[in-house]
Amino acid sequence: MLSARRASQLLRRTFATTATRRYTPLTVTSPVPTFFDAVRVKGFEDGPIPAFRVLGPEGVPLNATGQEQASKADLDTLERMLEVMTTLPILDQILYSSQRQGRISFYMTSYGEEGAVVGSAAAWEPEDEVFAQYREVGVLLWRSYPLSSLMAQVFSTASDAATRGRQMPVHYGSKEHHFHTISSPLGTQLPQASGAAYALKRTPGREKNCVICYAGEGATSEGDFHAGLNKQWVCLKSSVPTRVSLLTQYVRRFAISTPVAQQYAGDGIAARGPGYGIDTIRVDGNDPLAVYLACKEARKTAVDGQKPVLVEAMTYRVGHHSTSDDSSAYRSLSAVESVKKLDSPIFRLRRYLESLSPPRWSAERDAAVKDSSKRAILKEFSKAEKDKKPPLAEMFGDVFAPVEGEDKVGADGLERPQREQKEELKRLIEKWGETPAWKKELGKFEGGREAVLKW
Repeated sequence: MLSARRASQLLRRTFATTATRRYTPLTVTSPVPTFFDAVRVKGFEDGPIPAFRVLGPEGVPLNATGQEQASKADLDTLERMLEVMTTLPILDQILYSSQRQGRISFYMTSYGEEGAVVGSAAAWEPEDEVFAQYREVGVLLWRSYPLSSLMAQVFSTASDAATRGRQMPVHYGSKEHHFHTISSPLGTQLPQASGAAYALKRTPGREKNCVICYAGEGATSEGDFHAGLNKQWVCLKSSVPTRVSLLTQYVRRFAISTPVAQQYAGDGIAARGPGYGIDTIRVDGNDPLAVYLACKEARKTAVDGQKPVLVEAMTYRVGHHSTSDDSSAYRSLSAVESVKKLDSPIFRLRRYLESLSPPRWSAERDAAVKDSSKRAILKEFSKAEKDKKPPLAEMFGDVFAPVEGEDKVGADGLERPQREQKEELKRLIEKWGETPAWKKELGKFEGGREAVLKW
């Protein structure tokens, strides 16, 4: 009799739609950005899709071609990229620790993915529309999103202009920065981005803008990934092309606790692009310079060619999936430490800038950036922690748009379910609001108990 494990292996082999992987992505690299829209890449018909790489793990261009590619990047841009990348781990450390202390409810870090996030952010234009997932706060920092707004969102204060304190932490959004509010369900932003790209196409004056969507490889196992890509194909077939550059962050090995071997048998995500006729490129996501150059070219292709582009950045989630996760339960801590030491995107870019003549980075500047970033973050952290949360009445609004002339909508713009919930909350606060626990909690909101009693 077959064991359960052996039976499972045979079933996977029988029903697999792609061949068992014989290669590990990134075993083949290319010193030039290679876009393809066919199932096979010329010169790599019997191997993995090549990953564009300029800098090796030591921050040195791999060869003369890599040196030539590196010279295309503006050095001022690279310096600012490193400043933002250096700030990200400090922000993550402070907020991750604050969750562990019970000061915020939830957090997700960008550890190890700084190169993929900031390198791509530097390639976009400020008015390009961004649909992010959970780890792209680096895009907002690149776009000079105020730390005060970031902390207001994390602490759900009244100053949270995007969601008025009604979203869980790390679900940022900013109309001013063209950064659409993050939603928790996995993959939902992919078809949304496709629709936004179609709308952008029909908006006069936005001809030179595009839509960018970020997703991890776990999201590409959702149906929304294929719905989003298929919408692009439909738009192309109808001769009304959209402009969208899709960046897929391929987090090597695990999506939460699921290893990629259990998600698909193919060679990463890039192989899926040609199935929809989409220009695709794979890039070493831990090489910030390569990510920047690849995304610059991808954006140019999307805007000038009036077609979608898929970028796969091969990176690694060094941190736990979130504060609700302990990754030591499903992966080796020694493996994680090895990646942190041997394949750091921050180290790569720093060493490259230090090696230039004259140097564009130094140990003194590195220390100064870290110190100033920490001071600025802690200043806004301390202020947001003390700020009041929005009035409790805010939680009932904006669920439905008020419709004039409909009896089910009251004078306050609320429909019956929201009115009933509001009345029930008032009843409970009238009954329990003076007890110590309730009184302490109500004191965190603008107006507190007194505001509720006036409803």
